[in-house]
Amino acid sequence: MKSKYFYLIFLILQILFLKLLSFYPEWVEKYYSNSFYVISSKILRTNLGNLSISLGDCLYGGILFFIFGWFWQQRKTWKTHKKQNLLAIVRFLSIFYFVFHVLWGFNYYREPLFEKMQLQRDYTNSELLLFTQKLITKTNAIQHQITHNDSIKVSFPYSQERVFQMSLEGYKQLAKTHPFFTYNHLSIKKSLISLPLTYMGFSGYLNPFTNEAQVNDLIPMYQFPIVTVHEMAHQIGYASESECNFIGVLAATQHPNLYFQYSGYSFALRYCLGNWQMRDKKTLESLLKTIHPGVLQNYQESENFWKKYESPIETAFHVFYDQFLKANQQTEGMNSYSKFLNLLLDYENKTHLLRL
Repeated sequence: MKSKYFYLIFLILQILFLKLLSFYPEWVEKYYSNSFYVISSKILRTNLGNLSISLGDCLYGGILFFIFGWFWQQRKTWKTHKKQNLLAIVRFLSIFYFVFHVLWGFNYYREPLFEKMQLQRDYTNSELLLFTQKLITKTNAIQHQITHNDSIKVSFPYSQERVFQMSLEGYKQLAKTHPFFTYNHLSIKKSLISLPLTYMGFSGYLNPFTNEAQVNDLIPMYQFPIVTVHEMAHQIGYASESECNFIGVLAATQHPNLYFQYSGYSFALRYCLGNWQMRDKKTLESLLKTIHPGVLQNYQESENFWKKYESPIETAFHVFYDQFLKANQQTEGMNSYSKFLNLLLDYENKTHLLRL
């Protein structure tokens, strides 16, 4: 009788353990993120990186097929075997939860990057304004350097596969300054479920069970590099979305290639503009007048793309993911994506490595 409730007890113990673990980020940083995870992720990326297709997408497809098949089989006998079926669901969730955390999820509980790099969390309006103006100057300059015309949008000349290979160079440059951002063993794939991802409103994701970085191959190409390096940041053990945005911007802007730099700077600038949209619309209007029309065309390209796929599915998944993030140490949920500006602004003030 006791064995029937083993997985239920195991699931409860896991949840309690994670609550306790949240008080010991230094322990997670030392013994998991910089020890066990380094080895396990290396094994996965080394063995799966050369596969031409995404094993992680296939794995998720298989799991969904199994779940739907199981529920279909149980539909007629659900009432008579309700307790048994509920215990089977708990068993699945308990094992899934355990494997998820062992292979990647414990990274949610590691030491915050702002502590590790001694960066501040807050900034004033005047600091944000100066930073935004610098980003505009830099983004405009790169756009003109690429197109030789302020009014022409940046069109990406490289294939998506080429972007994956080129992304390594950004991390090589970044690791010269910050060795803890070292990336080895490339394992990045175009997602087999890019269309569903688009309807859900996602540009990419990391599969925690295979450590493959998945990139939505339908998104506008000027965004492709920043999405790629963002997902690579997840691969080296950073779970926070704001931290991965921060790391991704550093890897893109320190890349020697102008198109990567443009992808990184225009991404950071767009978040700054979004911040001004909430803070002061008059300031936003003033800032928009100083941005090259070609840059604004790229932004419009992205906006038009996502508008085509707006649906209740996107809203539902964003609500789900918002709650998922809040349950995993990111208390601001989906809003945590924009919090990388706190890190980025203070990083630029202290190091000037963004070359603004």
